[in-house]
Amino acid sequence: MRNCTCAVVFLCAWLLATFTAQAQKVGLVLSGGGAKGLAHVGVLKVLEKNRIPIDYIVGTSMGAIVGGMYAAGYSPREIEEIVMRPEFQDWVANRPLEGKVFNFYDADPSPAALHLGLSIDSAFRTRVTPRIINDATLNYKLATMLAPAGAIADYNFDNLFVPYRAVASEVFTRQRVVQRSGSLSDAVRNSMAFPLAFRPIRQEDGRYLFDGAVVDNFPTGVIKQEFKPDIIIGVNVGDVAYRKYPKEKDDQLLTSTLVFLGSNAADTLSVGPNGIFIQPDLTDYTAADFGRVKRLVALGEKAAEEKLQLTLQRIQRREDTLALQQRRLAFQQRAPRPDFTRISVQGLPRQQQDFVRRFFQRSGSTYTPSDVEEGYFRLVSNDFFTNVYPRVRYSAADKGYGLSIDARQANNLTADLGVLLSSRSMSNVYIGGAYRYLSRYLYTARANATIGRFYNAVQGSFRVSVPGQVPLYFEPIITFNNLNYQDTGGLLGQNAETSQLVQRDLKTALNIGISPNYRSRYILDIGAFTNRDRFANTREVSSTDELDLNRFQGVTAGIRFERNSLNSRQYATKGRRAEFALRGVTGQEKYEAGTTSNGVPDRTNNQRWLRLSVFSEQYFSLGKVDSVGAKAHAWGVLLDAVASTQGPFATYRSSLTTSAAFLPLPDSRTLFLDNYRGTAYAGIGLRYIKGVFRGVEWRTEAFTHVLVRPWQQVPENPVLVRRAKTISRPYLTVMTGLVYQTPVGPLSVQAIHYDDRNHRFGVFAHIGYVLFRDRSLE
Repeated sequence: MRNCTCAVVFLCAWLLATFTAQAQKVGLVLSGGGAKGLAHVGVLKVLEKNRIPIDYIVGTSMGAIVGGMYAAGYSPREIEEIVMRPEFQDWVANRPLEGKVFNFYDADPSPAALHLGLSIDSAFRTRVTPRIINDATLNYKLATMLAPAGAIADYNFDNLFVPYRAVASEVFTRQRVVQRSGSLSDAVRNSMAFPLAFRPIRQEDGRYLFDGAVVDNFPTGVIKQEFKPDIIIGVNVGDVAYRKYPKEKDDQLLTSTLVFLGSNAADTLSVGPNGIFIQPDLTDYTAADFGRVKRLVALGEKAAEEKLQLTLQRIQRREDTLALQQRRLAFQQRAPRPDFTRISVQGLPRQQQDFVRRFFQRSGSTYTPSDVEEGYFRLVSNDFFTNVYPRVRYSAADKGYGLSIDARQANNLTADLGVLLSSRSMSNVYIGGAYRYLSRYLYTARANATIGRFYNAVQGSFRVSVPGQVPLYFEPIITFNNLNYQDTGGLLGQNAETSQLVQRDLKTALNIGISPNYRSRYILDIGAFTNRDRFANTREVSSTDELDLNRFQGVTAGIRFERNSLNSRQYATKGRRAEFALRGVTGQEKYEAGTTSNGVPDRTNNQRWLRLSVFSEQYFSLGKVDSVGAKAHAWGVLLDAVASTQGPFATYRSSLTTSAAFLPLPDSRTLFLDNYRGTAYAGIGLRYIKGVFRGVEWRTEAFTHVLVRPWQQVPENPVLVRRAKTISRPYLTVMTGLVYQTPVGPLSVQAIHYDDRNHRFGVFAHIGYVLFRDRSLE
């Protein structure tokens, strides 16, 4: 009888423990902490690997992102794969994705380092809108990645794969905002809106919400109130208590002090007496260390492993791995087809709304995901619109998704400023401005100028942009260039032939452009030009000598194809740029002899030719590039070829000044190199880029080119010109140096070799962009 009673008691105790374990509900709290929140991914990997259930999730800031992705049905492995991708670095660094750059509305790359937006309303009130943060890519990726889960859950966060809450704050009232429903991407985006990192977005009710870390960075109270779990696992990656003031690295930590100031302290006891508190050791990491993803995930795994025995002891319930995978797959398969049936626009007048909608191409009766993606990036590439925010929501009635674009702010004025400082006398200042007016079409008036000793230029244009399935623009444009080669040789050496030269050109043209897809455009230009070249024909001149003058004026027409996905205006490490062009030129040459003409008389002659040019520049990465480019490691390949039917001009020198030039290096245009100019040439080159330490790249570049039937001086009279009957020998160009990308442009120091008798070896240093406008016949 006694044995029977003991057996019954034991059985009851076992049944009670089993029932308690089965009924045990586990809540997971993920704190904010910027990049340090990537450690949450490692914690999730350990929990799922050891079959520890997760019934509820509450997150703040980065914890809201990781938790939101898990709640949306992404596995820890899938989340890890996403944050390990190189594209993830572009999201968090607010850089446009490679391959999603849309250059239809952009002018040619300018040397401006500062781009400032101004908005003037009808009452002439001015608002300055500096474009410090470009979050267009991040917003779109969050909206599209989380849209299927939101549709499955019918926008109720209790119906997600795991019930979920995201904590944000109402900054003006300092109140905590617990987000339980609505757009999942909005909830995640609100929780990570932090000053100077990710801008706040305007809610549909007009409010602006900010990072939840401001009021509750470790929201254990929220999970208790919302879900009442039996056990809480709290993962804190936020505040790090230093045993002493970190004087030895305080300068490094200053970059993330806003996170410390804006985050409240975590209560390590708030998980409760039976809870599990996990804090990875992240004392050597800052909130901006997104480039150290692999290590941060590993530290999260390590911290979870150290608490694993306690976790297994307190959480006796186990998640069946196969059942979890089947449940996750079943959840994902409930997602509606990715068809878009509607595009809507808020925050703009009706005419501007119509303009925005025309960015999106419809495929049949619906918009495909690629249609929507291309239209979105087409829109955000337009400088007229700022703070563009996308919302994706499924409509059961329409049987498709709708994309809602919120674009409440517009820039109608922009100002640009750039400065180039150089070791040669080619330093200059660039200023520019543009005014935009939008009604049915977008009208843009633009003007800019470069002022310097070597290079002076002015350009003005007026563009009419017509959106549609194939966007079109018309642009009258006038360009003036003046290049004075006197005293630009620096350490390379110089003589009268290469330094007593001033080139000036004026072109008035009409450009017509279309852009069928990302990064590409076709441009037809028709214009009139006037070129004036003054030069010496001998290596030595006196103060009493008069330079030759060669005028060439006429009309030109050309068509070209451009494609550009380079990740930088200068010294790129990723992407590709290609250009194919065909140009026709007809005009009249007027030559006026100077005192160095050696008896060559004045003459007037008609000139006419066709020119075909091909240019390609592409980079191949040899490794991952982190958020600051410290690990850049790539090869680049360049091809440049020109073929022309251009005939000789009055003299050898005037024939060179009007010929095409092979310009492989940034400073090549600042030097007049005889061996690099001709009517037909082919050049190839290799570039090697290696990150030597944080932010600094070592670049080595080598090029070779040949001239086809190059110009030659007539032995009897070197002023005269004739064409050789052969291909020239290969000419070698080599550069090696260091490059550091600063906020005002690249800083570079280079050692250079040109295969030219007048400019053989030299050193070139600069800070700022070494960029020039196209010449009249280019």
